[in-house]
Amino acid sequence: MNTDYHRIGLNVYLVIVLAHWAEHVAQAVQIYVMGWPVPEARGVLGGPFPWLVTSEWMHYGYALVMLAGLLLLRRGFTGRARTWWTISLGIQVWHHLEHLLLLLQALTGNNLLGRPVPTSLIQLLVPRVELHLFYNAIVFAPMVVAMWLHRRPSPAERAAMTCRCAPAAA
Repeated sequence: MNTDYHRIGLNVYLVIVLAHWAEHVAQAVQIYVMGWPVPEARGVLGGPFPWLVTSEWMHYGYALVMLAGLLLLRRGFTGRARTWWTISLGIQVWHHLEHLLLLLQALTGNNLLGRPVPTSLIQLLVPRVELHLFYNAIVFAPMVVAMWLHRRPSPAERAAMTCRCAPAAA
């Protein structure tokens, strides 16, 4: 995965991440531009499949896919790009733990601090829609920096690369 197939793996992963972003952006537009109530703002896929928005299994599954992708693709990065990718991974570990907490509450029916719905730790301070926009942004930003640097390595980083993601040196 981190040699001949690293570039295709990164591209597939990026498509998955961007599709997820599109869902969150669509939901934000529905709430803040179109004025829809939060329960009715379900993004693109949540319209025809409303259970997707309320399924903690689906949200946890995506958090796990994000974590797995960041872990699986990490070895292909070197130098500065690896540092930024690792920052994204660290943030996603926390995001994953928050989704695990939500899933456990949904499965057991024991919600945090007696709340009526499953609630993450930071959600005690920030509403869920805004919190997940924030989480996805702070995972995505260092990932983009990592991909940018990975395609433009320094000579030392290029020498350490095991993949062919960067164009040939001029």
